[in-house]
Order: sequence, then structure tokens, then C-alpha cells
Amino acid sequence: MHRFFVMPNQVNLTSGEIVIHDEDVKHISKVLRLKEKDIVEICDGESKEYICSIASIHKNEVVLSIEEERKSTQEASVEVVLYQGVPKGAKMDLIIQKTTELGIKEIIPVMMERTVVQFDSPKDEVKKVERWQKIAEEAAKQSKRGMIPKIHLPMSFKDAIEDSRKNALNIMPYENEENRGFKNIIKNLSKEDQASIKKIGVWIGPEGGFEESEVVKAIENGIHPVTLGPRILRTETAGFTMLSLVMYELGDLGGA
Repeated sequence: MHRFFVMPNQVNLTSGEIVIHDEDVKHISKVLRLKEKDIVEICDGESKEYICSIASIHKNEVVLSIEEERKSTQEASVEVVLYQGVPKGAKMDLIIQKTTELGIKEIIPVMMERTVVQFDSPKDEVKKVERWQKIAEEAAKQSKRGMIPKIHLPMSFKDAIEDSRKNALNIMPYENEENRGFKNIIKNLSKEDQASIKKIGVWIGPEGGFEESEVVKAIENGIHPVTLGPRILRTETAGFTMLSLVMYELGDLGGA
């Protein structure tokens, strides 16, 4: 069943209709070639889903009739925020796509000491983030997410540290940390403390990793360095790996 996201205000429970505009209209009519009475799945991005039949297709809108309303069960109980050192080329596209599939809640691009990529202007930043947000939306549709991860505008390392204070726990895979892994951190928490962890920040460096001064600053602000084993992972691999570990230990990856 094809899945589409809408804003909550597009859902009219009084009339029992949802009206779709913009690019999804073309996708429904021209690309997927769906017809009236075909069934689609709609998500409002706030964990509510609607099974709908297509009532009518017009040039600029598609009108859907709500057949069933239900709560989305695709989102994990733990929210994970990725603080990603901005990498070169298309690596960020891959990071956004795959972490969205795994259940990421937010992605914050961070300008770190070893970040090579530079944005020409604030307008360039906005344009890039809009593109990244679109990648997240497409990945969310494909993986049947209940919401679309938010891609933030790039932050400085200092601002990202400040933002991370909202998280219950922050972890930073670091090649010079040889003994303590994420599992070890969780094992040393009581069951009550584990249950209270609802939001985790995952910090990943760009190509070349973190500067030592950044690691010191992170530790001073309560961020825990952890090992991912004896092998050095690329920046585009480390985030997937860390997110998988978090979701396995505290989320819903692997089932009950």
C-alpha cells in the first residue's frame, strides 16, 4: 500500500476527507497511476494513520475518503538525535536515508574542526537542508515511518553542545576509547534509569574524526565517549552502527 504524509490540518474528521496538494498529486496520478477507489495509507506525521480510498483526482489536488483511523506503531519508544559532522559529497544523503529507515528522530548537521564542507551563504544552507529534508521524507515513506525526521540547519559545535542538554544521554563513538562501549553504559544503569531514557544524542565526527579539543569539550559537558570495536568506521557507517545499537538496546530493533 502506498504511503503519503500530510499536515495534521489537512485531515478533516468532520467531513471524513483528506485533501492532498503539491508534488504528491503528480506522484499519485502520473507516476503511480492510481485511480478512484484505490486504497492508500496516509500519515499525519504525529503518529496517526488513515486508510483512505481515493474519492477524486484533479489537476491540483486529490481528495481522499477516510475509511479507517488508527495510531501509528512504527515509532520507537526512544528518540535519537544524530549530531553529524558534515561530510563531503553525497555521504550526507546516505546518512539521512539510512538513519531515517532505522528510526532517527532528528538530524543536526554540525560544523566541526575537521569539517571540509563550507556553505557559501545562509541561503545555500537553507537550500541544502530543504533537499536533505526531502530525502528524509522519501525514506520515511519507504520505511513506513510514523513521522518524518527533522533535519536542522547546520550548527556550530558549541551550539550543538548546548542543544544536547535536552537529551537524557549523549554518546560519542571515539577511536581512542578502547574499553567502554554503549552496552557497558546501559548495563551499569538501574532498570528505572534505563526506562527513564527517552531521548539520546549520538555524536559522529566528519572525515578525519573529532579533534582532541572537541572530545575534551564534549566530556566536560557530559557526553560519553564509547568504542565501536577495534576497527575504524567511516563517518557514513558509524552513525548507522551506533543507531542500530541504541535501537537494539533501548528501542524496538530486533523485537521483544
